[in-house]
Amino acid sequence: MDAAIEVRGLAKTYPGVEAVKSIDFSVGQGEVFGLLGPNGAGKSTTIGMLTGTVKPTAGVARLAGHDVAAEPLAARQASSAVFQETVLDQALSGRANLELHARLWGVATSEAAQRIADLAKSIGIGELLDRPAATYSGGQRRRLEIARALVSRPQVLFLDEPTVGLDPRIRHELLDVIAGLRDHSEMTILLTTHYLDEAQRLCDRVAIMHDGRIVALDRPAALLAGLGRELLELRLDGDVVAALDTLRSNGLAGDDAFAVGSTVTLPLNGHSAADAIASARDIGLQLASISTREPTLDDVYLRLTGDRLDDAA
Repeated sequence: MDAAIEVRGLAKTYPGVEAVKSIDFSVGQGEVFGLLGPNGAGKSTTIGMLTGTVKPTAGVARLAGHDVAAEPLAARQASSAVFQETVLDQALSGRANLELHARLWGVATSEAAQRIADLAKSIGIGELLDRPAATYSGGQRRRLEIARALVSRPQVLFLDEPTVGLDPRIRHELLDVIAGLRDHSEMTILLTTHYLDEAQRLCDRVAIMHDGRIVALDRPAALLAGLGRELLELRLDGDVVAALDTLRSNGLAGDDAFAVGSTVTLPLNGHSAADAIASARDIGLQLASISTREPTLDDVYLRLTGDRLDDAA
């Protein structure tokens, strides 16, 4: 599969801060790729470098074969972006915003009218088009911004935290819109998010970012498979780090086990939870509570970084 996005050694340093630390990844044509991580992980800076709004300190980024730094116009013509901050003209109607964007991208008037009609129908903003954008709700505004980004029919679409700040119902509806783009087009989508369900639902592959680095990259299912089908959580009284060391020295925990707060999490990897609990008690651990559950991407992030994604966001 040819790469729609290629990133090699990409880095950005601000005075006193390494925001992105020499990252590498590629995204295939038609793939939905997620950058998952908390605020400050480097996701938005990466999007900025890929869209030409942030100048890299080092490295190379290519969109549809075009070097973003050496061929900025060609790279921009191949892509479009929806940023966290709105770029709509609030005084204009939704239709006028879309028409203006179409003119800026050189789309013929008759062609623009058909594209706008098609987008309004597929994204669900047909009844809103002739209202000023200032009267739109947050979710409606996000839909209009996505429609605006699609008027130019980009090969690559960047969505930077597209559902942040939306209430749960509107967020769910917008995820349906993005899922529709995935299912009914061959466009490549790069999505940044700190919401685990978005990454698992929408993305073919996910790169987990932490402190400016990519610490894991794979399909969501493959990342989860590394923790097995079931986790055992032991909330302990006493020194949790020492308890984890004891579990490991007794062969009850492997390198994939981790401790956060007062809880040790053990991937069972096919072993019996009852046997693991009995063994933990036999070596003298004081167990305050015990539970089992399926792993999530938050557990992958926890194992790699020691922080909960929601807490770090």
